Amino acid sequence: MDAKVNEKQSLLTRLKTMAKKLKTNLMVMYLAYRDPRVPLFTKIFAISVVAYAFSPVDLIPDFIPILGYLDDLILVPLGVYIALRLFPKEVLEEYRTKAEEQRKLGKPKNWITGTLIITIWIALAVWIGWYIYGLYK
Repeated sequence: MDAKVNEKQSLLTRLKTMAKKLKTNLMVMYLAYRDPRVPLFTKIFAISVVAYAFSPVDLIPDFIPILGYLDDLILVPLGVYIALRLFPKEVLEEYRTKAEEQRKLGKPKNWITGTLIITIWIALAVWIGWYIYGLYK
C-alpha cells in the first residue's frame, strides 16, 4: 500500500516539475523571440506557440471530452519542444535567467489571440447555422 502512495506522489511530483519547466520554457521563448540573432522562421513559430499557450481561450474548448485537453497535453508541449530546438543555444541560455525573473511576476495574457479564436468559433457557428437553415428551407 505504501508503494502505491509513494508511486502516486512520485508521479505527481514529476508532473508538477514538468509543468513548471514548460511554463519556464514558454517564458524563455516569449522573451527570446525578439532577439535579432533568432531566425525569422523560428520567431514566427515561437510567436505562434507562445500566443496560443498564453491565450485565455483554447482552440478546442476544454469542455469537449478528451479533445478539449488534447491541446494542453500534447500540442503546446510539442510546439515548445520543436521551438526550443530551433532557437540558437546561446540565445536560450541568455534569456533563461530573465524568464525566471519574469515568471515570478506572472504570465502575460494574449487577448489578441483569444479574440481571434473566439471569432473563429463565432464564424463557425454562424456558418453551421446558415448551412442548417439552408437544408430546412
